[in-house]
Amino acid sequence: MSKNLTKYFQDKVIKVDRDGPESRIGLFLDAGDDYIAVFTEDDGVVYYKTHHIKSITENMKGELEFDVEIPEDFEYNVAENFEGLLESLKYCWVKINRSAPETVEGILCEVENDFVFLVTNEEIVRIAMLHIKNVSYEVKG
Repeated sequence: MSKNLTKYFQDKVIKVDRDGPESRIGLFLDAGDDYIAVFTEDDGVVYYKTHHIKSITENMKGELEFDVEIPEDFEYNVAENFEGLLESLKYCWVKINRSAPETVEGILCEVENDFVFLVTNEEIVRIAMLHIKNVSYEVKG
C-alpha cells in the first residue's frame, strides 16, 4: 500500500480492517508512503501505518454508516512518511494504538528512529516505532 491508494479512495467512505478493536469507518483523507489518514466520527483523524492494515473496504453499496459533515476549511497533518507525520504531531495530545491492550495517551514529546516518547501521568513512556499501528488526535475544525 502506498500513495497510490489516494487515487482509488479519495473522498470515499472506507472501513479499515474488517473487524476487531482497530477497525474504523471513516472518510479517506490522504496517504503517505507508509500510512493513510482517515477521518472518523468518534476519533477524529486516525493515521494508520499501512504495514499493519489487513484490509480496506470501500463503501460501494452505501452500507457503511458515516454521516459527518466536514467543514470546508478543515485541516489535518500530512507528511511524506509515518515518521514525518509523528514529527508533525510533536507536542500534541495523541492516542497510540487506539483499541489495543497497549493503548497509550499523552503528549508526544520526541520522535527518534526506533522510538517515540510520550509524557503521560507524570511518566515518560517509550514506544517502539515498530509496534505503532495507528495514532490519532482530535482536530478542531
